[in-house]
Amino acid sequence: MARPEKEATVQEIKEKFERAKSVILTDYRGLSFEQISELRTKLRALGVEYKVFKNTLAKIAVKELDLEALDPYLVGPTAMALSYEDPIASAKTLADFAKVTKILQLKGGVVEGAVVDAKKVESLATIPPKEILLAMFMGSLRSPLYGLAQSLGQITAGLARALNQVAQQKA
Repeated sequence: MARPEKEATVQEIKEKFERAKSVILTDYRGLSFEQISELRTKLRALGVEYKVFKNTLAKIAVKELDLEALDPYLVGPTAMALSYEDPIASAKTLADFAKVTKILQLKGGVVEGAVVDAKKVESLATIPPKEILLAMFMGSLRSPLYGLAQSLGQITAGLARALNQVAQQKA
């Protein structure tokens, strides 16, 4: 590769890292062409790009982005899952695919600007989807209000019973 092509590739990697909400690095060694195609299709449906760059060029790009902590993960065959929308979606898909194939290995990556290792990527994969988290949050907000409404209802019901008893005694 000529020098201008390498510089263009480094610039492309930098732009992708800056735009991405998460970048998960994987070792794809041992996967068949069909398996990689299947994985790319699943990721593409989520708005995730799955690309392979030369490690030396990726190391230059991450150094320029002050992400040197990624250097240990840029060894051997490395593919990058670049998620531009949902930072968790790619982690879930890759972790599930790794469990099914038992070949794909998660190395680490960057999520919302923080460098994470493979264990953190796997733990991110266990986080429920955004819609479920919002539903859980709304339920937790509703719970105290529901309790307050029931308490106020019981107070007024108790007052009504007390007034009814007083009226019966006077009659």
